[in-house]
Amino acid sequence: MYLMRVTGAWIGVLADWLSGQADDIQQSESAVQLKNELEHWRHQAVVPMHIWQNMLDQAVHLHVEGSGQVALLIGACVQPRHIGVLGYLVLACSNLADAMLAYQRYERLFYGHNLAEIQMTADEVEIRWAPLESSDESSGRWHDSCAIAALITFLRRQMREPPPPALVAFCFAAPVTEEEQIAYEVFFQCPVRFADHYTRVRFPRSYLTLSMPQCDPGLKDLLDRQAQALLHALPDSEPWERALQHVMLRLMPEGRTQLPEVAHSLHVSVRSLQRRLEQRGMTWQQLLDRTRSHLAQQYLQDASLSLAEIAHLLGYSEQSAMTRAFVRWTGSTPAQARKSFRQTVYRRG
Repeated sequence: MYLMRVTGAWIGVLADWLSGQADDIQQSESAVQLKNELEHWRHQAVVPMHIWQNMLDQAVHLHVEGSGQVALLIGACVQPRHIGVLGYLVLACSNLADAMLAYQRYERLFYGHNLAEIQMTADEVEIRWAPLESSDESSGRWHDSCAIAALITFLRRQMREPPPPALVAFCFAAPVTEEEQIAYEVFFQCPVRFADHYTRVRFPRSYLTLSMPQCDPGLKDLLDRQAQALLHALPDSEPWERALQHVMLRLMPEGRTQLPEVAHSLHVSVRSLQRRLEQRGMTWQQLLDRTRSHLAQQYLQDASLSLAEIAHLLGYSEQSAMTRAFVRWTGSTPAQARKSFRQTVYRRG
């Protein structure tokens, strides 16, 4: 049995929702207790799933009626910063097909494990999740409602005139009242099925070519930080070096850091790329280490990025591999470097 969790940034979606509630709700004893819990957990790199579900359960019960609707509205508060690196990677995709594949590939950055399955037929495509074994009926209901509401809202905000899904389905039983059942269909703008074997979102296959405009400023900020770090790694860069930087930025989060793949993306032979690097007095491994080192130190200054997320951005399959490399480069661990940076910022402030 593996431990399910969510990224610490996800706590922000609940905090943002709570801050938008009426004063009488925010000032209630239950809301104040929830605020204190949120404040504690929102700065953690990861949050155990049962802790997240418990806080979500507290939130939906701040309202006497319409708990399912509340869970949907919490999910509708989603912003890319709440999803962390996974959100930025999805935003960098060119169309819905790439976005779905990126979500499936990098889902473990959010939950710690890859859970989603993608199924295709001649006419439809579906992304689905089996029920969480660790969740009880109530907690699973709120989590799934919030998560799918966030997914659909995220896509709606990033696509031009997005069409509704063909179907949304949940594993939990249908809400007791017809009014709440209708609320789900109104929110998703499509038929909603309950008591299914999977939580699923289904689209017509033709939707896969719908474009993602890549207009989120958070993505631009992240890519700008990457670019600046790489400029330090390759100072006084020429057009060819800038092209190399761009390819490395694109391939590194996918773990594609082997010399043949980079050469192929640059449309040159491996030997030609090696020769160019030799002319600059370095090997491919030296360049890769230098680039990763600069990027790592840049990322560690961003409190919203967990160490696991930084490891994946640098192309490592495991955080431990990044830690060993970082110690080799700098003599300290990533955690020690992050702590040192925070202390420096505090003293300056």
